[in-house]
Amino acid sequence: MESFFKLSENGTDFKTEVLAGFTTFITMAYALLVIPNILKASGMNAAGLKGDAALALSTLNDPVVASAFTGTCIIAAIGTLVMALYANLPFAVAPGIGLTAFFSYSVCLTLGYTWQQGLAAVMISGILFILITITSIREKIVNCLPQNIKVAITAGIGLFIALIGLKSGGIVIANPGTLVSFGDFTDKNVVLTLIGIVIMAILIARGIKGAMLISILLTTIIGIPMGITDIHGLKLISIPPSVAPTLMAMDFSGLLSHGGKGIIGALTSVIMVVLTFSLVDLFDTIGTLVGTAQRANMIKKDGRIRGMKKALLADAIATTFSSMLGGATTATYVESTAGIAEGGRTGLTTLVVGILFILSLFFGGVVGVVPAQATAPALIIVGVLMLESIKEVNFEDFTEAVPAFFTIAMMPFSYSIANGIAAGIIFYPIMKISVGKYKEVHPIMYVLAILFVIRFILLPQ
Repeated sequence: MESFFKLSENGTDFKTEVLAGFTTFITMAYALLVIPNILKASGMNAAGLKGDAALALSTLNDPVVASAFTGTCIIAAIGTLVMALYANLPFAVAPGIGLTAFFSYSVCLTLGYTWQQGLAAVMISGILFILITITSIREKIVNCLPQNIKVAITAGIGLFIALIGLKSGGIVIANPGTLVSFGDFTDKNVVLTLIGIVIMAILIARGIKGAMLISILLTTIIGIPMGITDIHGLKLISIPPSVAPTLMAMDFSGLLSHGGKGIIGALTSVIMVVLTFSLVDLFDTIGTLVGTAQRANMIKKDGRIRGMKKALLADAIATTFSSMLGGATTATYVESTAGIAEGGRTGLTTLVVGILFILSLFFGGVVGVVPAQATAPALIIVGVLMLESIKEVNFEDFTEAVPAFFTIAMMPFSYSIANGIAAGIIFYPIMKISVGKYKEVHPIMYVLAILFVIRFILLPQ
Protein backbone atom coordinates (compact mmCIF):
# COMPACT_ATOMS: atom_id res chain seq x y z
CA MET A 1 0.00 0.00 0.00
CA GLU A 2 2.80 2.39 0.94
CA SER A 3 4.76 1.89 -2.27
CA PHE A 4 1.76 1.74 -4.63
CA PHE A 5 -0.17 4.75 -3.28
CA LYS A 6 2.91 6.67 -2.01
CA LEU A 7 1.26 7.32 1.37
CA SER A 8 4.14 8.94 3.26
CA GLU A 9 5.08 11.02 0.21
CA ASN A 10 1.56 12.49 0.29
CA GLY A 11 1.60 13.06 4.05
CA THR A 12 -0.91 10.38 4.99
CA ASP A 13 -1.15 6.83 6.35
CA PHE A 14 -3.25 3.68 5.95
CA LYS A 15 -5.66 4.37 8.83
CA THR A 16 -6.32 7.95 7.71
CA GLU A 17 -7.01 6.88 4.12
CA VAL A 18 -9.42 4.11 5.17
CA LEU A 19 -11.35 6.45 7.48
CA ALA A 20 -11.48 9.04 4.71
CA GLY A 21 -12.82 6.40 2.30
CA PHE A 22 -15.61 5.38 4.67
CA THR A 23 -16.48 9.06 5.23
CA THR A 24 -16.68 9.82 1.51
CA PHE A 25 -18.81 6.74 0.86
CA ILE A 26 -21.28 7.38 3.68
CA THR A 27 -21.60 11.02 2.63
CA MET A 28 -22.44 10.14 -0.99
CA ALA A 29 -24.22 6.77 -0.49
CA TYR A 30 -27.57 8.54 -0.78
CA ALA A 31 -26.92 8.83 -4.52
CA LEU A 32 -27.30 5.06 -4.96
CA LEU A 33 -31.01 5.35 -4.18
CA VAL A 34 -31.70 8.89 -5.40
CA ILE A 35 -30.31 8.37 -8.91
CA PRO A 36 -32.50 5.34 -9.84
CA ASN A 37 -35.59 7.29 -8.82
CA ILE A 38 -34.59 10.31 -10.91
CA LEU A 39 -34.03 7.95 -13.83
CA LYS A 40 -37.53 6.55 -13.30
CA ALA A 41 -38.91 9.97 -14.25
CA SER A 42 -37.33 9.56 -17.70
CA GLY A 43 -39.59 6.59 -18.37
CA MET A 44 -36.94 4.12 -17.25
CA ASN A 45 -39.44 1.94 -15.41
CA ALA A 46 -41.54 -1.16 -16.04
CA ALA A 47 -44.74 0.83 -16.54
CA GLY A 48 -43.02 3.32 -18.85
CA LEU A 49 -44.86 6.20 -17.20
CA LYS A 50 -42.81 9.35 -17.71
CA GLY A 51 -42.70 11.64 -14.73
CA ASP A 52 -43.84 8.98 -12.27
CA ALA A 53 -41.12 9.26 -9.64
CA ALA A 54 -43.21 8.15 -6.68
CA LEU A 55 -41.27 4.97 -5.94
CA ALA A 56 -40.18 4.99 -2.28
CA LEU A 57 -36.42 5.29 -1.89
CA SER A 58 -36.36 2.27 0.42
CA THR A 59 -37.88 -0.10 -2.17
CA LEU A 60 -36.60 -1.49 -5.43
CA ASN A 61 -39.74 -3.32 -6.54
CA ASP A 62 -39.67 -2.09 -10.14
CA PRO A 63 -37.30 -4.35 -12.15
CA VAL A 64 -36.09 -1.48 -14.36
CA VAL A 65 -35.48 0.86 -11.43
CA ALA A 66 -33.80 -2.03 -9.60
CA SER A 67 -31.61 -2.51 -12.66
CA ALA A 68 -30.71 1.19 -12.51
CA PHE A 69 -29.69 0.71 -8.86
CA THR A 70 -27.37 -2.16 -9.81
CA GLY A 71 -26.01 -0.16 -12.75
CA THR A 72 -25.37 2.87 -10.51
CA CYS A 73 -23.39 0.74 -8.03
CA ILE A 74 -21.30 -0.83 -10.82
CA ILE A 75 -20.71 2.49 -12.61
CA ALA A 76 -19.63 4.18 -9.36
CA ALA A 77 -17.33 1.26 -8.57
CA ILE A 78 -15.71 1.31 -12.04
CA GLY A 79 -15.16 5.08 -12.12
CA THR A 80 -13.90 5.25 -8.55
CA LEU A 81 -11.56 2.26 -8.89
CA VAL A 82 -10.05 3.72 -12.09
CA MET A 83 -9.54 6.97 -10.17
CA ALA A 84 -7.89 5.01 -7.34
CA LEU A 85 -5.65 2.60 -9.24
CA TYR A 86 -4.82 4.73 -12.29
CA ALA A 87 -4.89 8.34 -11.07
CA ASN A 88 -4.06 7.69 -7.38
CA LEU A 89 -6.37 10.52 -6.29
CA PRO A 90 -9.01 10.71 -3.50
CA PHE A 91 -11.91 11.67 -5.80
CA ALA A 92 -14.99 9.45 -6.01
CA VAL A 93 -16.83 9.11 -9.34
CA ALA A 94 -20.49 8.22 -9.90
CA PRO A 95 -23.40 9.28 -12.13
CA GLY A 96 -23.96 12.96 -11.35
CA ILE A 97 -27.26 13.84 -9.71
CA GLY A 98 -27.51 17.15 -11.57
CA LEU A 99 -26.59 15.47 -14.85
CA THR A 100 -29.07 12.65 -14.15
CA ALA A 101 -31.79 15.23 -13.50
CA PHE A 102 -30.89 16.95 -16.79
CA PHE A 103 -31.08 13.54 -18.51
CA SER A 104 -34.55 12.77 -17.14
CA TYR A 105 -36.29 16.13 -16.93
CA SER A 106 -34.73 18.05 -19.83
CA VAL A 107 -33.59 15.49 -22.42
CA CYS A 108 -36.41 12.97 -21.93
CA LEU A 109 -39.38 14.89 -20.53
CA THR A 110 -38.87 18.35 -22.09
CA LEU A 111 -37.15 17.48 -25.39
CA GLY A 112 -39.05 14.20 -25.82
CA TYR A 113 -36.19 11.74 -26.28
CA THR A 114 -36.68 8.21 -24.97
CA TRP A 115 -34.31 7.12 -22.21
CA GLN A 116 -32.69 4.71 -24.68
CA GLN A 117 -31.96 7.63 -27.04
CA GLY A 118 -30.69 9.64 -24.09
CA LEU A 119 -28.24 6.86 -23.24
CA ALA A 120 -26.94 7.00 -26.81
CA ALA A 121 -26.25 10.72 -26.34
CA VAL A 122 -24.45 9.96 -23.06
CA MET A 123 -22.22 7.42 -24.84
CA ILE A 124 -21.36 9.94 -27.57
CA SER A 125 -20.40 12.50 -24.93
CA GLY A 126 -18.32 9.86 -23.10
CA ILE A 127 -16.35 9.02 -26.23
CA LEU A 128 -15.90 12.75 -26.88
CA PHE A 129 -14.59 13.16 -23.31
CA ILE A 130 -12.03 10.41 -23.87
CA LEU A 131 -10.79 11.98 -27.12
CA ILE A 132 -10.38 15.50 -25.75
CA THR A 133 -8.75 14.13 -22.59
CA ILE A 134 -6.20 12.04 -24.51
CA THR A 135 -5.36 15.11 -26.60
CA SER A 136 -4.98 17.18 -23.40
CA ILE A 137 -7.72 19.65 -24.40
CA ARG A 138 -9.54 19.22 -21.07
CA GLU A 139 -6.31 19.71 -19.12
CA LYS A 140 -5.50 22.85 -21.14
CA ILE A 141 -8.94 24.26 -20.30
CA VAL A 142 -8.23 23.80 -16.60
CA ASN A 143 -4.80 25.38 -16.88
CA CYS A 144 -6.13 28.43 -18.78
CA LEU A 145 -8.46 29.40 -15.93
CA PRO A 146 -7.27 32.55 -14.10
CA GLN A 147 -6.10 32.04 -10.51
CA ASN A 148 -8.92 34.20 -9.11
CA ILE A 149 -11.50 32.04 -10.89
CA LYS A 150 -9.87 28.89 -9.49
CA VAL A 151 -9.99 30.05 -5.87
CA ALA A 152 -13.50 31.43 -6.41
CA ILE A 153 -14.55 27.96 -7.61
CA THR A 154 -13.41 26.51 -4.28
CA ALA A 155 -15.40 29.07 -2.28
CA GLY A 156 -18.43 28.72 -4.56
CA ILE A 157 -18.46 24.94 -4.19
CA GLY A 158 -18.27 25.43 -0.44
CA LEU A 159 -21.44 27.54 -0.47
CA PHE A 160 -23.11 25.18 -2.95
CA ILE A 161 -22.59 22.01 -0.94
CA ALA A 162 -23.46 23.85 2.28
CA LEU A 163 -26.77 24.82 0.66
CA ILE A 164 -27.33 21.19 -0.34
CA GLY A 165 -26.73 20.19 3.27
CA LEU A 166 -28.98 22.91 4.70
CA LYS A 167 -31.75 21.96 2.28
CA SER A 168 -31.32 18.22 2.82
CA GLY A 169 -31.53 18.70 6.58
CA GLY A 170 -34.60 20.93 6.41
CA ILE A 171 -32.84 23.95 7.90
CA VAL A 172 -33.47 25.96 4.72
CA ILE A 173 -36.69 25.52 2.74
CA ALA A 174 -38.33 27.04 -0.33
CA ASN A 175 -40.58 30.02 0.34
CA PRO A 176 -42.78 31.56 -2.42
CA GLY A 177 -42.57 35.00 -0.83
CA THR A 178 -38.87 35.23 -0.03
CA LEU A 179 -37.52 32.38 -2.21
CA VAL A 180 -35.90 30.72 0.82
CA SER A 181 -36.44 30.78 4.57
CA PHE A 182 -35.74 28.82 7.73
CA GLY A 183 -37.41 25.46 8.15
CA ASP A 184 -39.51 24.44 11.15
CA PHE A 185 -37.14 24.15 14.10
CA THR A 186 -39.72 22.16 16.04
CA ASP A 187 -39.58 19.47 13.35
CA LYS A 188 -37.65 16.41 14.58
CA ASN A 189 -35.83 16.11 11.24
CA VAL A 190 -34.41 19.62 11.59
CA VAL A 191 -33.55 18.96 15.23
CA LEU A 192 -31.58 15.83 14.29
CA THR A 193 -29.68 17.78 11.62
CA LEU A 194 -28.77 20.47 14.17
CA ILE A 195 -27.63 17.79 16.62
CA GLY A 196 -25.42 16.34 13.89
CA ILE A 197 -23.92 19.75 13.10
CA VAL A 198 -23.11 20.41 16.76
CA ILE A 199 -21.53 16.97 17.25
CA MET A 200 -19.45 17.26 14.09
CA ALA A 201 -18.33 20.83 14.73
CA ILE A 202 -17.22 19.99 18.28
CA LEU A 203 -15.35 16.84 17.22
CA ILE A 204 -13.52 18.69 14.42
CA ALA A 205 -12.71 21.64 16.70
CA ARG A 206 -11.18 19.20 19.19
CA GLY A 207 -9.13 17.53 16.44
CA ILE A 208 -10.75 14.09 16.79
CA LYS A 209 -9.59 11.69 14.08
CA GLY A 210 -12.48 10.47 11.94
CA ALA A 211 -14.72 13.25 13.27
CA MET A 212 -17.10 13.26 10.30
CA LEU A 213 -17.54 9.50 10.19
CA ILE A 214 -18.07 9.30 13.97
CA SER A 215 -20.60 12.13 13.80
CA ILE A 216 -22.55 10.53 10.92
CA LEU A 217 -22.76 7.22 12.79
CA LEU A 218 -23.75 8.86 16.10
CA THR A 219 -26.42 10.98 14.41
CA THR A 220 -27.78 7.88 12.66
CA ILE A 221 -28.05 6.09 16.02
CA ILE A 222 -29.69 9.10 17.71
CA GLY A 223 -32.21 9.10 14.87
CA ILE A 224 -33.48 5.61 15.79
CA PRO A 225 -35.45 6.57 18.96
CA MET A 226 -36.53 9.79 17.20
CA GLY A 227 -38.21 7.68 14.51
CA ILE A 228 -36.08 9.11 11.71
CA THR A 229 -33.58 6.30 11.17
CA ASP A 230 -35.76 3.50 9.83
CA ILE A 231 -34.42 0.05 10.71
CA HIS A 232 -37.70 -1.84 10.33
CA GLY A 233 -37.56 -4.61 7.75
CA LEU A 234 -33.82 -4.10 7.37
CA LYS A 235 -32.15 -6.87 5.34
CA LEU A 236 -28.44 -7.11 5.95
CA ILE A 237 -27.69 -9.10 2.80
CA SER A 238 -29.69 -9.28 -0.43
CA ILE A 239 -29.18 -10.61 -3.96
CA PRO A 240 -28.28 -7.78 -6.39
CA PRO A 241 -31.07 -6.97 -8.89
CA SER A 242 -30.38 -7.90 -12.52
CA VAL A 243 -28.89 -5.17 -14.73
CA ALA A 244 -30.36 -6.78 -17.88
CA PRO A 245 -33.31 -4.33 -18.39
CA THR A 246 -30.95 -1.36 -18.93
CA LEU A 247 -27.80 -3.11 -20.20
CA MET A 248 -26.65 -1.89 -23.66
CA ALA A 249 -30.04 -0.25 -24.28
CA MET A 250 -28.71 2.72 -26.32
CA ASP A 251 -30.82 3.69 -29.35
CA PHE A 252 -28.57 5.52 -31.83
CA SER A 253 -30.91 5.30 -34.82
CA GLY A 254 -33.78 6.74 -32.80
CA LEU A 255 -31.52 9.51 -31.51
CA LEU A 256 -30.60 10.63 -35.03
CA SER A 257 -34.18 10.46 -36.36
CA HIS A 258 -35.85 11.99 -33.32
CA GLY A 259 -38.80 14.33 -33.85
CA GLY A 260 -39.09 13.84 -37.59
CA LYS A 261 -37.09 17.05 -38.16
CA GLY A 262 -34.95 15.57 -40.89
CA ILE A 263 -31.27 14.74 -40.54
CA ILE A 264 -30.17 18.40 -40.18
CA GLY A 265 -32.74 19.23 -37.51
CA ALA A 266 -32.10 15.99 -35.63
CA LEU A 267 -28.33 16.50 -35.74
CA THR A 268 -28.64 20.07 -34.46
CA SER A 269 -30.75 18.90 -31.54
CA VAL A 270 -28.40 16.01 -30.77
CA ILE A 271 -25.34 18.27 -30.92
CA MET A 272 -26.89 20.66 -28.40
CA VAL A 273 -27.80 17.80 -26.06
CA VAL A 274 -24.30 16.29 -26.30
CA LEU A 275 -22.73 19.75 -25.96
CA THR A 276 -24.72 20.38 -22.79
CA PHE A 277 -23.77 17.00 -21.31
CA SER A 278 -20.15 17.76 -22.24
CA LEU A 279 -19.99 21.32 -20.87
CA VAL A 280 -21.84 20.56 -17.65
CA ASP A 281 -19.77 17.45 -16.93
CA LEU A 282 -16.53 19.13 -17.95
CA PHE A 283 -16.98 22.06 -15.61
CA ASP A 284 -18.64 20.12 -12.81
CA THR A 285 -15.57 17.87 -12.81
CA ILE A 286 -13.10 20.72 -13.27
CA GLY A 287 -14.82 22.67 -10.51
CA THR A 288 -14.71 19.76 -8.10
CA LEU A 289 -11.09 18.88 -8.93
CA VAL A 290 -9.89 22.48 -8.65
CA GLY A 291 -11.87 23.12 -5.48
CA THR A 292 -10.91 19.95 -3.65
CA ALA A 293 -7.31 20.06 -4.84
CA GLN A 294 -6.96 23.54 -3.37
CA ARG A 295 -8.36 22.22 -0.09
CA ALA A 296 -6.06 19.16 -0.09
CA ASN A 297 -2.91 21.09 -1.05
CA MET A 298 -2.56 19.04 -4.25
CA ILE A 299 -1.61 22.03 -6.37
CA LYS A 300 1.92 21.81 -7.75
CA LYS A 301 4.37 24.74 -7.79
CA ASP A 302 3.45 25.58 -11.38
CA GLY A 303 -0.21 25.94 -10.34
CA ARG A 304 -1.31 22.67 -11.94
CA ILE A 305 -3.23 19.92 -10.19
CA ARG A 306 -1.44 16.65 -9.49
CA GLY A 307 -2.73 13.87 -11.74
CA MET A 308 -5.30 16.11 -13.47
CA LYS A 309 -5.15 14.35 -16.86
CA LYS A 310 -5.53 10.90 -15.29
CA ALA A 311 -8.45 12.13 -13.17
CA LEU A 312 -10.24 13.53 -16.20
CA LEU A 313 -9.65 10.31 -18.15
CA ALA A 314 -11.07 8.25 -15.28
CA ASP A 315 -14.22 10.38 -15.40
CA ALA A 316 -14.46 10.02 -19.19
CA ILE A 317 -14.10 6.24 -19.06
CA ALA A 318 -16.76 6.05 -16.35
CA THR A 319 -19.21 8.06 -18.47
CA THR A 320 -18.79 5.68 -21.40
CA PHE A 321 -19.42 2.62 -19.21
CA SER A 322 -22.34 4.45 -17.59
CA SER A 323 -24.23 4.66 -20.87
CA MET A 324 -23.77 0.91 -21.39
CA LEU A 325 -25.24 0.14 -17.95
CA GLY A 326 -28.19 2.51 -18.14
CA GLY A 327 -26.72 5.50 -16.30
CA ALA A 328 -26.34 9.18 -17.08
CA THR A 329 -23.08 11.12 -17.40
CA THR A 330 -20.75 10.59 -14.45
CA ALA A 331 -19.12 13.30 -12.38
CA THR A 332 -16.38 13.62 -9.81
CA TYR A 333 -18.45 13.94 -6.66
CA VAL A 334 -18.13 17.08 -4.59
CA GLU A 335 -18.82 14.90 -1.52
CA SER A 336 -15.21 13.70 -1.96
CA THR A 337 -14.33 16.82 0.01
CA ALA A 338 -15.73 15.13 3.13
CA GLY A 339 -13.09 12.40 2.85
CA ILE A 340 -10.40 14.91 1.94
CA ALA A 341 -11.32 16.95 5.02
CA GLU A 342 -10.69 13.75 7.01
CA GLY A 343 -7.18 13.56 5.57
CA GLY A 344 -7.67 11.49 2.40
CA ARG A 345 -4.88 12.30 -0.05
CA THR A 346 -4.36 9.27 -2.32
CA GLY A 347 -6.14 6.62 -4.34
CA LEU A 348 -6.32 4.40 -1.25
CA THR A 349 -9.22 6.56 -0.09
CA THR A 350 -11.10 5.93 -3.33
CA LEU A 351 -10.09 2.25 -3.37
CA VAL A 352 -12.05 1.92 -0.12
CA VAL A 353 -14.96 3.83 -1.67
CA GLY A 354 -14.92 1.62 -4.77
CA ILE A 355 -14.96 -1.57 -2.68
CA LEU A 356 -17.87 -0.22 -0.65
CA PHE A 357 -19.79 0.52 -3.88
CA ILE A 358 -19.33 -3.13 -4.91
CA LEU A 359 -20.48 -4.33 -1.48
CA SER A 360 -23.51 -2.04 -1.79
CA LEU A 361 -24.85 -4.41 -4.43
CA PHE A 362 -25.45 -6.91 -1.63
CA PHE A 363 -26.39 -4.39 1.07
CA GLY A 364 -28.94 -2.22 -0.71
CA GLY A 365 -31.12 -2.16 2.40
CA VAL A 366 -28.27 -1.04 4.67
CA VAL A 367 -27.21 1.83 2.39
CA GLY A 368 -30.62 3.44 2.78
CA VAL A 369 -30.57 3.34 6.59
CA VAL A 370 -28.31 6.38 7.07
CA PRO A 371 -30.77 9.31 6.95
CA ALA A 372 -30.17 12.58 5.13
CA GLN A 373 -30.15 14.33 8.50
CA ALA A 374 -26.94 12.43 9.37
CA THR A 375 -25.06 13.24 6.15
CA ALA A 376 -26.29 16.84 5.76
CA PRO A 377 -24.02 18.13 8.58
CA ALA A 378 -20.96 16.78 6.72
CA LEU A 379 -21.83 18.85 3.65
CA ILE A 380 -22.42 21.96 5.77
CA ILE A 381 -19.16 21.62 7.70
CA VAL A 382 -17.17 20.93 4.52
CA GLY A 383 -18.74 24.13 3.14
CA VAL A 384 -17.28 25.99 6.11
CA LEU A 385 -13.84 24.53 5.44
CA MET A 386 -13.89 25.32 1.71
CA LEU A 387 -15.06 28.91 2.15
CA GLU A 388 -11.64 29.66 3.60
CA SER A 389 -10.28 30.13 0.07
CA ILE A 390 -12.36 33.28 -0.47
CA LYS A 391 -9.66 35.28 1.33
CA GLU A 392 -7.35 34.58 -1.65
CA VAL A 393 -9.65 36.28 -4.18
CA ASN A 394 -8.32 39.67 -5.31
CA PHE A 395 -11.34 41.92 -4.73
CA GLU A 396 -9.24 45.08 -5.07
CA ASP A 397 -9.08 44.66 -8.87
CA PHE A 398 -12.70 45.09 -10.01
CA THR A 399 -12.03 43.25 -13.30
CA GLU A 400 -11.07 40.24 -11.18
CA ALA A 401 -13.70 40.75 -8.47
CA VAL A 402 -16.76 40.68 -10.76
CA PRO A 403 -16.01 37.33 -12.44
CA ALA A 404 -15.01 35.85 -9.07
CA PHE A 405 -18.25 37.07 -7.47
CA PHE A 406 -20.45 35.58 -10.18
CA THR A 407 -18.50 32.31 -10.01
CA ILE A 408 -19.15 32.10 -6.27
CA ALA A 409 -22.72 33.42 -6.23
CA MET A 410 -24.17 31.53 -9.19
CA MET A 411 -23.25 28.09 -7.84
CA PRO A 412 -25.66 28.16 -4.88
CA PHE A 413 -28.15 30.58 -6.47
CA SER A 414 -28.55 28.54 -9.69
CA TYR A 415 -27.92 25.22 -7.91
CA SER A 416 -25.15 24.28 -10.35
CA ILE A 417 -21.35 24.24 -10.17
CA ALA A 418 -21.16 24.43 -13.97
CA ASN A 419 -23.41 27.52 -14.13
CA GLY A 420 -21.19 29.32 -11.64
CA ILE A 421 -18.05 28.56 -13.62
CA ALA A 422 -19.81 29.56 -16.84
CA ALA A 423 -20.83 32.92 -15.36
CA GLY A 424 -17.28 33.63 -14.25
CA ILE A 425 -15.84 32.63 -17.64
CA ILE A 426 -18.32 34.85 -19.51
CA PHE A 427 -17.71 37.91 -17.32
CA TYR A 428 -13.91 37.56 -17.23
CA PRO A 429 -13.20 38.59 -20.86
CA ILE A 430 -15.96 41.21 -20.74
CA MET A 431 -14.34 42.95 -17.77
CA LYS A 432 -10.81 42.70 -19.17
CA ILE A 433 -11.80 43.99 -22.61
CA SER A 434 -13.65 46.93 -21.04
CA VAL A 435 -10.41 48.29 -19.54
CA GLY A 436 -8.15 47.38 -22.45
CA LYS A 437 -6.57 44.35 -20.77
CA TYR A 438 -7.73 41.84 -23.37
CA LYS A 439 -4.20 40.42 -23.69
CA GLU A 440 -4.49 39.09 -20.12
CA VAL A 441 -7.22 36.72 -21.28
CA HIS A 442 -6.13 33.30 -22.56
CA PRO A 443 -7.53 32.61 -26.08
CA ILE A 444 -9.28 29.49 -24.80
CA MET A 445 -11.24 31.68 -22.35
CA TYR A 446 -12.76 33.61 -25.29
CA VAL A 447 -13.79 30.36 -26.96
CA LEU A 448 -15.34 29.01 -23.76
CA ALA A 449 -17.22 32.27 -23.10
CA ILE A 450 -18.76 32.17 -26.59
CA LEU A 451 -19.68 28.48 -26.23
CA PHE A 452 -21.43 29.12 -22.92
CA VAL A 453 -23.37 32.07 -24.33
CA ILE A 454 -24.53 29.91 -27.27
CA ARG A 455 -25.41 27.07 -24.90
CA PHE A 456 -27.59 29.30 -22.68
CA ILE A 457 -29.36 30.83 -25.68
CA LEU A 458 -30.09 27.64 -27.63
CA LEU A 459 -30.73 25.26 -24.74
CA PRO A 460 -31.98 27.24 -21.74
CA GLN A 461 -32.22 25.77 -18.25
